[in-house]
Amino acid sequence: MTTATLARFSAAIEAATGLALIAAPGFVARLLLGTGLSGSGVAVARVAGFALLSLALACWPDTGDVTSSVIRALLAYNLLAALYLGYLRASGEFVSFLLIPACVLHALLAILLALGGVLAGKAARAEGQ
Repeated sequence: MTTATLARFSAAIEAATGLALIAAPGFVARLLLGTGLSGSGVAVARVAGFALLSLALACWPDTGDVTSSVIRALLAYNLLAALYLGYLRASGEFVSFLLIPACVLHALLAILLALGGVLAGKAARAEGQ
């Protein structure tokens, strides 16, 4: 899988999640966390949806080239999301059938993005020599 394909895949997942949070934040919360949202939680979830959609749009590669900024942004998001979702599950506060798969998916994307970033950096340095 190329770094551009990985960036597109990650961005597509974040765009879909962002759109789902904007359209039906309570539904997403029930699927992911196993609980509903209060009035303020709905508002915050929608703002998070705007942020995820914006991240996806900013990170979508226009060409085959993916900048290091795109890799860093998607890596940071996926790593932090994996850690936090894992913490939520480990703490026992939230139990849902999608919590562990979402955590694993974000962790896998973080690992692949980290490896892709390292390999892209090595390739760029090799071309420059």
